[in-house]
Amino acid sequence: MSTHIGARPGEIAPVVLLPGDPLRATWIAETFLDDAKCYSEVRGMFGYTGTWQGRRVSVQGSGMGQPSMAIYVNELFREYDVEAIVRVGSCGALTEKVALRDIVIASGACTDSSMNRVRFEGLDFAPVADFGLLRAAYDAATQRVPAGEGPDVHVGPIFSNDSFYSPRPDLIGRMADHGVLAVEMEASALYTLAASFGRKALAICTVSDHVVTGEETTAHEREQTFGTMVEIALEAALGRD
Repeated sequence: MSTHIGARPGEIAPVVLLPGDPLRATWIAETFLDDAKCYSEVRGMFGYTGTWQGRRVSVQGSGMGQPSMAIYVNELFREYDVEAIVRVGSCGALTEKVALRDIVIASGACTDSSMNRVRFEGLDFAPVADFGLLRAAYDAATQRVPAGEGPDVHVGPIFSNDSFYSPRPDLIGRMADHGVLAVEMEASALYTLAASFGRKALAICTVSDHVVTGEETTAHEREQTFGTMVEIALEAALGRD
């Protein structure tokens, strides 16, 4: 039983969806999983295990930012022997090529966090997604959302920002000039920890706000209307019938 999750051995499935918002975890469990049972309410960070198309899967809230998410990812990999984690979160678009409610599949994650510089003693580590999950997610997305029939799907690098209210927004813009599609706050640490443990990880995000145009979704929409992203994550991690 881990410190921050508190689940008993065997209660967490080998595949875990990882939203930041614990209420999104509840919504995913209630909307997409059969026979979902809550295994954790520690600190209000809900975790559930159920089945999807007969396959066992868990969903675990992880909070905001890399330090919070790293606590849950460390415990999932180390204490519960989880094999694959797919982050299902929100992001802010950094380019007009990406629209509100589009889906971004993160091939890699830049960051301004010092977590990896501490880990690698000043060297820059390039955190990237598991290619098998990435390819499966892209295939699932393009089959589920044909061009012109729903939100566009983009594959490319994202930026994991340590500060939601950045004191240097001009630096984020510079990332966009170098092909970075969106900004969020967790993927870099997730990819690094997966590499460290020899496990699989992927971040799939729905665009909840737009840095360029100023458009944004509501808190309710961010919590409960990003279903396409969840379906893509489930199909990528578990396969489809």
